[in-house]
Amino acid sequence: MVRINFNRLRFLVIDDNAHMRRIMRSLLHGFGTREVYEAEDGAAGLEAFTQYGPDIIITDWVMPIFNGLELVQMIRQPEANANPYVPIIMLTGHSEKHRVVRARDAGITEFLAKPISATALYERILNLIANPRPFIKTKTYFGPDRRNKLIWGRNGARAERPTSFASSRCSTRCWAEKNLGRRSET
Repeated sequence: MVRINFNRLRFLVIDDNAHMRRIMRSLLHGFGTREVYEAEDGAAGLEAFTQYGPDIIITDWVMPIFNGLELVQMIRQPEANANPYVPIIMLTGHSEKHRVVRARDAGITEFLAKPISATALYERILNLIANPRPFIKTKTYFGPDRRNKLIWGRNGARAERPTSFASSRCSTRCWAEKNLGRRSET
């Protein structure tokens, strides 16, 4: 069983809706998080990312100045940022398949459709920590491996796709424990 030490994690919530930022802050504080930073648009989000160095970013898609998709593309530039590997959850009311694919292709780590629940948010954060994905760099893409190990089944049920990369799990598990405060019970 995986237990997350939320009080060691720093979150950055980027959303132009102050009410949504307040909801996210309340949920994260309810999980035990102490450090939650906020930004009201993509430009302020990029500035906060640089200033605070969050462990996880949760961003809306539709925002002024530049949107969440453009923000993700800016963060995922390895030459331009201190931590282009930061996990990013795209939080949006636009959950059509073509949008999910565009977000995945921009480099998001997880996708969460509004309206959200505490359970859904917790599951996405748990997946980021317990199952970190390796990063891929090609001529046109830098970001988490787009071949997600988790697949969606009927009625939204999630099932883990079998994998033969048992040796890489140890290294990613160790990285998550050191960098994101992940704890496991045996």
